[in-house]
Amino acid sequence: MRQIRALRVAAVAAGIALMATGCGATGKSTGSESTGAAGPITGLQIMVPNTPGGGYDTTARAAAKVLDDEKISTNTEVFNLAGAGGTVGLARIVNEKGNGDLTMLMGLGVVGASYTNKSESKLTETTPLAKLIEEPGAIMVGKDSPYKTIDDLVKAWKANPASIAVGGGSSPGGPDHLLPMQLAGAVGIDATKVNFVSYDGGGDLLPAILGNKLGFAASGAGEYLQQIKSGEIRVLATSGENRLEGVDAPTLKESNIDLVFTNWRGVVAPPGISEDDKKSLIAALEKMHASAGWKEALKTHSWTDAFVTGDEFQTFLTDQDKRVADVLTKLGLA
Repeated sequence: MRQIRALRVAAVAAGIALMATGCGATGKSTGSESTGAAGPITGLQIMVPNTPGGGYDTTARAAAKVLDDEKISTNTEVFNLAGAGGTVGLARIVNEKGNGDLTMLMGLGVVGASYTNKSESKLTETTPLAKLIEEPGAIMVGKDSPYKTIDDLVKAWKANPASIAVGGGSSPGGPDHLLPMQLAGAVGIDATKVNFVSYDGGGDLLPAILGNKLGFAASGAGEYLQQIKSGEIRVLATSGENRLEGVDAPTLKESNIDLVFTNWRGVVAPPGISEDDKKSLIAALEKMHASAGWKEALKTHSWTDAFVTGDEFQTFLTDQDKRVADVLTKLGLA
């Protein structure tokens, strides 16, 4: 049984570590190989590339809990390595070539940040393991905001786009940036005039929403369900195809705004891990995905199941990388 490796400090992009069952360099089994009974794996780390309380952090800790509760792994370690929109974590995962014990939770935000922060490390260098979830964005304001509906907000925003600060828990190029930029285009506002304020994760964005430091915020509602249910945050609209369960707000399309936008999150490993390690990690995530505990986590956080693995996830990641690069190039950010 391996010991959990000491953390090494690094520099640049997003992540989370997830775990696996079975044998091989990643997570040696504590079960009996001769009987085929695989026990929980040990030594797995989940790196989160932004601050505690954000979407990556919430997803990573939910995954770690299920992995441990279902005895797929033991003592799964989740740690935060925030900075530069997730690219500090990205640099770490890319520089850990061959390390089958380390994984990173990432998503659309890290794809964009790798371009806007001119990161030398790219997600296409990592080993894709699995896409886990999707979630729509939400257009949110504090309870004391003058905007009661999405129509109220759009009317004021169109009158003077630069005067309304738009907050998001990701760097330019991330989902919380791409959503308001696309929303601006959908309602006839020049996206280059949008006054976007970037926060390093939902944990940092929340006080700005509650303190009315923003005209509105764009982020995933799942990170703020407690404040939404208590009435501290009002959701004006959500950006999915359908209404978000548990959130009393129309979709943008219902509000006559022709836009559907969803964020996603997944797990990658360092480049150059062994084929056995890759199979072991994917197998662990497949077991997690099939568990009742993970189904409950999806429901609790209002996440949409979007599970794909391996080569299919790699194809998706390559496509997302190109799409984001194209959008940011048009905005002059890449």
